[in-house]
Amino acid sequence: MRVMAQMGMVMNLDKCIGCHTCSVTCKQAWTNRAGTEYVWFNNVETRPGQGYPRRYEDQDQWQGGWVVNKRGRLKLRAGGRVKKLLTIFSSPVQPKLEDYYEPWTYDYETLIEAPLGDDFPVARPKSLITGEDTKITWSANWDDNLGGASEMGHLDPIVAKVRRESEDKIKMQFEQTFMFYLPRICEHCLNPSCMASCPSGAIYKRAEDGIVLVDQDRCRGWRQCITGCPYKKIYFNHKTGKAEKCTLCYPRLEVGLPTVCSETCVGRLRYLGLFLYDADRVTEAASTPDPKDLYEAQLSLILDPDDPEVMAAVREQGDIPYDWMDAARRSPVYALAKKYRVALPLHPEYRTMPMVWYIPPLSPIVDLLRDQGHDAESAGTLFGAIESLRIPQEYLAELFTAGDTNIINGVLHKLAAMRAYLRDIALGGERDESIANAVGMTGDVMYEMYRLLAIAKYDERYVIPTAHFERAHELEELGCSLDFDGGPYEMGSGPLGEASGRPMPVAVETFQALRERQTSGEAAGTESLRGRVNLLNWDGNGVPSGLFPDRGSGGGE
Repeated sequence: MRVMAQMGMVMNLDKCIGCHTCSVTCKQAWTNRAGTEYVWFNNVETRPGQGYPRRYEDQDQWQGGWVVNKRGRLKLRAGGRVKKLLTIFSSPVQPKLEDYYEPWTYDYETLIEAPLGDDFPVARPKSLITGEDTKITWSANWDDNLGGASEMGHLDPIVAKVRRESEDKIKMQFEQTFMFYLPRICEHCLNPSCMASCPSGAIYKRAEDGIVLVDQDRCRGWRQCITGCPYKKIYFNHKTGKAEKCTLCYPRLEVGLPTVCSETCVGRLRYLGLFLYDADRVTEAASTPDPKDLYEAQLSLILDPDDPEVMAAVREQGDIPYDWMDAARRSPVYALAKKYRVALPLHPEYRTMPMVWYIPPLSPIVDLLRDQGHDAESAGTLFGAIESLRIPQEYLAELFTAGDTNIINGVLHKLAAMRAYLRDIALGGERDESIANAVGMTGDVMYEMYRLLAIAKYDERYVIPTAHFERAHELEELGCSLDFDGGPYEMGSGPLGEASGRPMPVAVETFQALRERQTSGEAAGTESLRGRVNLLNWDGNGVPSGLFPDRGSGGGE
């Protein structure tokens, strides 16, 4: 048994309101550059829908992920080394720009500076790729709130598959209309097919925390990784000729801060924490013959940090620090995925062993029952109604369990039981242990799950062990420990941006600026912010406001 650590994420889909704050903040932090105009490391999809890029789940077309050959061994769906060598200069199996979308802006200058006339000026959409006028026909979430679902809903690969299997039932369910939001980032898989597809070896998985990254110096732009990734979460920067992907905000994680998407999530639906897994069994688990058994196989890889055998292996191997073991014991993602078994991996049938997990949505059934005049959160009503969810269990099963509706049914029953159990307590009644026992849990365990899902504090949702400076040579970005929180050289914001003029890790810089804003006694825009200028968004024209002191502020002429 070889014990390794893996940073993971869990998203509670019951809480996602589709506001796209996570997408926008990620965009501003990571892909607000030339060549990445169409790139969204984090995006929020409306399901049912085609996704981004459109129909990325159709692996018959895109050839992503792994399959098991006749000898029971894993092989890339897109082909082995010989096939990749033959297609290395063309790599035809990947989305085109129209499958993503042609990014655009608007001709605001014409709109603002047009001379007075009888006609009202219009800001025409301009392509950010060619600079020419363009027609907007697709975007990162064209299916938003089921927009155009009546014409294009059948193009969702999962809808097409489920309809083939149960035509009448899905037709009936669609007449009732269902939808939910699905935020997506790179899965940082245990068995990443993108890494195996890269001819130059530029994609690697960090040994200390399992984050999958692209070495920009080694990347040669072959784009085989885009073909190999079944989630299509690797993008090609057409300006630099390099592949780029979500980094799980590793500079922030190294100093104990959550990812940008987690930090800014309005619904507080994201959880970050540590998994321990047996690296020696990853290939064996991914080679499980029946796709419906892959969920259990992946769960079997995740180790209990309190298991004496695991603790002994960690001490013997010496690769995981003591404080990381403590973080693994308090990890919310371990609790939700392995202890309570309510979080599920996205498309386990791709055999990449994804490490971003999802709690399936339950809300629509509660709303429907309430509208019909029922006691929507009583145990008997909820349990009896789960079979007739507006969101078909078959659809959720195709997303999270390779089609096994029994697992989905069990998770939804646990979530319903938690609502009913806590509802009785909130109304001043006695704890009904039979509700918890009906789903194989105890009342105390169910209350623990409720606290984590409903009222968990910041440090309970994000249990992030910091990087160790004795291993700094293994990390991507170095920093002096004296600059950290409470150190004698810790810095605030400089005159030309956050902590300008001093080398500092991005996460430390962000932390100092965030703390200054949160602890300031004055509102943004007052004298406390005078002299702070963000030059990153300056277009070079004119003088940005605040660069020089006002004439009357004592700064001289």
